[in-house]
Amino acid sequence: MNSSASSTKTKSRFPLQDQLLQKRNSRENLDRFIPNRSAMDMDYAYTMLTDAKKGKENPALSSSPAREAYRKQLAETFNMNKTRILAFKNKPPTPVDAIPQEFSSTAHQVKAAKPRRHIPQTSERTLDAPDLVDDYYLNLLDWGSSNVLSIALGSTVYMWDASDGNTSELVTVYEEMGPVTSIKWAPDGRHIAVGLNNSEVQLWDSTSNRLLRTLKGGHGSRVGALDWNNHILTTGGMDGQIINNDVRVRSHIVETYQGHHQEVCGLKWSASGSQLASGGNDNLLHIWDRSMASSSSPTQYLHRMEDHTAAVKALAWCPFQGNLLATGGGGGDRTIKFWNTHTGACLNSIDTGSQVCALLWNKNERELLSSHGFTQNQLTLWKYPSMVKMAELTGHTSRVLFMSQSPDGCTVASAAGDETLRFWNVFGTPEVAKPAPKTVTEPFAHLNRIR
Repeated sequence: MNSSASSTKTKSRFPLQDQLLQKRNSRENLDRFIPNRSAMDMDYAYTMLTDAKKGKENPALSSSPAREAYRKQLAETFNMNKTRILAFKNKPPTPVDAIPQEFSSTAHQVKAAKPRRHIPQTSERTLDAPDLVDDYYLNLLDWGSSNVLSIALGSTVYMWDASDGNTSELVTVYEEMGPVTSIKWAPDGRHIAVGLNNSEVQLWDSTSNRLLRTLKGGHGSRVGALDWNNHILTTGGMDGQIINNDVRVRSHIVETYQGHHQEVCGLKWSASGSQLASGGNDNLLHIWDRSMASSSSPTQYLHRMEDHTAAVKALAWCPFQGNLLATGGGGGDRTIKFWNTHTGACLNSIDTGSQVCALLWNKNERELLSSHGFTQNQLTLWKYPSMVKMAELTGHTSRVLFMSQSPDGCTVASAAGDETLRFWNVFGTPEVAKPAPKTVTEPFAHLNRIR
């Protein structure tokens, strides 16, 4: 009694699993050679069997060529060329689409991936750039909205017209003033600011090659960083000072930002003009809020970031997210970092393996381009936000110090310590042509009032 009870308990220990196993085994042990009548065509089977018998009884009739041809045509018409009579399993049911065909085809078209863009691995054009100063902290290349590229070579500023390839000289400064340490086109594409080694900043009209005015008294040493915010020209110097200059008025210094202890080598206003990013040789990154600027006392920074471990020169505001800033560190840092400038939070950090000299966002795709120093002296295209490398462009033999983007956002110009200027078709062609930007009359709306 006890033994039978124990055996019963043993059998029913895993009842559900046991039942499944028994059921599975019962199916597997079926005799597979027993025909399945429901899967058979009995009329076809009868015809095949009787036709064979008739052929044996009257061989002369069955071997007639005309009858044989007729039989083959009849068999093809009524699908009677099957060789099997018996069937051992049912045909699988016809699959039913969960999504109607008209909807599934539309969904497939939506999900279809775009073809991968071809990225040329070599520069499409190379120009000589003799006497280019090999200095990481300067900014000597800029492409204006009128499609004219400016580059400072020693004490001379040259202009290269991308529409016809013509080159002209804007200015050569005196030896005691030079060399040129920074250049920046105004938004109108006509006027250009030139920062000098002697702490002065000159404003030029490129169409008439005329010096409009010289900004003095703000800095105590060379001016290596410039950027425009409408009629405000922001300058950064080796003295660590950042100054907002209103170029419309005689007393041009309207605000000062103090926070850097060493040379300011990077300056970039956000697209909205509400925030300014500054990077320095003190490894600091500052975010300044325009609404907090004061004309009576130095303005306090909104955020101070101390995450970089080398000079912060490369700055780039994201064109599709206004509060996203990308920054690059020097040789001792080698990282690209992404920041939320509203909160000051670091969103991501990527070790690139080499000095980051410049950064540019693609205006048409979610991509970021970085230029580097030793050892490869390459340009690297990254997919954002995954930061997967899409391409590495080589050709320069020294660190790629400066980059600038054409007005249409497709071509990138790079200048390196090897004294060459290269053009790369790295960002492709935008799918939809954007209307040309409206002509901006600022910041020199009233030239006769500038003295």
